[in-house]
Amino acid sequence: MTAPTPESILAQWQADEAAVRSRQRLAPGVATPEQLAGKTGLQQMQALLDGLSPRAPISETMDFILIAVEDGVAVFQGAPQFKHYNPLGGVHGGWFATLLDSALGCSVHTTLPVGRGYTTLEFKVNLVRGLNERVPLVRAIGRVVHRGRQVTTAEAELVGHDGKLYAHASTTCLLFDLPT
Repeated sequence: MTAPTPESILAQWQADEAAVRSRQRLAPGVATPEQLAGKTGLQQMQALLDGLSPRAPISETMDFILIAVEDGVAVFQGAPQFKHYNPLGGVHGGWFATLLDSALGCSVHTTLPVGRGYTTLEFKVNLVRGLNERVPLVRAIGRVVHRGRQVTTAEAELVGHDGKLYAHASTTCLLFDLPT
């Protein structure tokens, strides 16, 4: 068995994105209480993937999309573009951070039972390689490292279809009961 090539990985990532976008029936927005009621965090995230809840408006602004979720894991995919550049000619660090923060937070969100919420206490990003338009797609893969009753931590990597690591991040989130 041969290892996948960067070209075959890129083709798969493009197909994955097309499949998710084909299910997106709602305009970007904010989920209603009715769309969230009685669902675990994982069920809420799955509703986003299935097009039953609106995708976040920031995903339109920053050109990224939720690709996959499972318990303790969230994967976002983004296309670095010229409009994301800083004045020095590379993708702005804030774009890296937004993708990574989304993957981190949503990986934590997938672990929440009905009636629980979270907020970020701390977020750290390490940029290890620059990005530009010549890298067509990257994925931010967030994974929960520790699940606690009050605190959960997660880590994420931003990788290209070429197998290169572009950035990594970590977060600490506070968990709490949602008001009824």
